[in-house]
Amino acid sequence: MEYNILIVEDEVGIRETISVFMKNQGYHVYVAENGVAGLQLLQEKDIHLAIVDVMMPVMDGITMTMKLRENYDIPVIFLSAKSEDIDKITGLNVGADDYVTKPFEPMELIARVNSNLRRYQQILRLKQGKRKKSKVRCYRSEISCSIKKQKRYRFVKRAYI
Repeated sequence: MEYNILIVEDEVGIRETISVFMKNQGYHVYVAENGVAGLQLLQEKDIHLAIVDVMMPVMDGITMTMKLRENYDIPVIFLSAKSEDIDKITGLNVGADDYVTKPFEPMELIARVNSNLRRYQQILRLKQGKRKKSKVRCYRSEISCSIKKQKRYRFVKRAYI
């Protein structure tokens, strides 16, 4: 499945850098320079994850995420120069799924995107009733029986030695 990533960042250099890295990972990327444009793209496109800057003109990332959460359950990763604990806590409490501080390592951001998308897909599968079947089935009674037999055998073996 090809994932659509929305990058909402007002700084052109950062927006383009993230875009290049995400495209290299095989994601389809949409970009917006503020929260209003980001919400517009959310309505127009099938977005699977959003990377949102916290401090932007017109509409900041906090307000955008609060509005986004009214209609969407997609993962949101905040990207911010604010690195205080209270800022991270606020971001996570208003609806972000992850929080990355600037300056950031692009490979770490990619790993966080992959992780959030993996969990998002698992949730979607569960909602649709398409749970992956496990190939290995264990029954508690069989496990306890085999453990008891092993213990009994070891005891008997020790007794004979």
